[in-house]
Amino acid sequence: MEKVLINNFIKAKEVRVISETGEQLGVMNIFEAIDLAKARGLDLIQVTEKVVPPVCRIANYGKYLYSLQKKERKIKVNTKITKLKEIQLGFNIAPGDIETKAKQAEKFIKEGDKVKVTMVLKGREKAMGDLAKNKILFFLETTDKLIPLKVERELKREIKGFTIIISKQ
Repeated sequence: MEKVLINNFIKAKEVRVISETGEQLGVMNIFEAIDLAKARGLDLIQVTEKVVPPVCRIANYGKYLYSLQKKERKIKVNTKITKLKEIQLGFNIAPGDIETKAKQAEKFIKEGDKVKVTMVLKGREKAMGDLAKNKILFFLETTDKLIPLKVERELKREIKGFTIIISKQ
């Protein structure tokens, strides 16, 4: 949370003042605005400094901070963090094992995560890229039958094999 300027810490000479009820009081000298806030037993809080003159509100500083924290918590709760899960397929994987891995991928995708499917090729397997590619495509078809997929990153040949990133459609 950013630092909120109040009362004598506000650097502007003139400010646009909003009362505690939300009524516009107009542009005032900073000292007049602070005196007005003190007379009401409240603080002058700088709401935004992006405009000239800056906007200040007359309010209770503690309650204002509490409402800001409450807004931040609400935003934090509503954001879902997506993780990147990885599923590794072997070159000699059997069709039944591919179905098991597809169910695992389905579970990850339903939770809202992205899935990176990797097939590491070793030694002579690197020469049989077409076979490896076909196995990954079979895995994608099997997973797509369980849950609709969206390809985040296309099937890519890397030094050690193939990778693709998939997520929920």
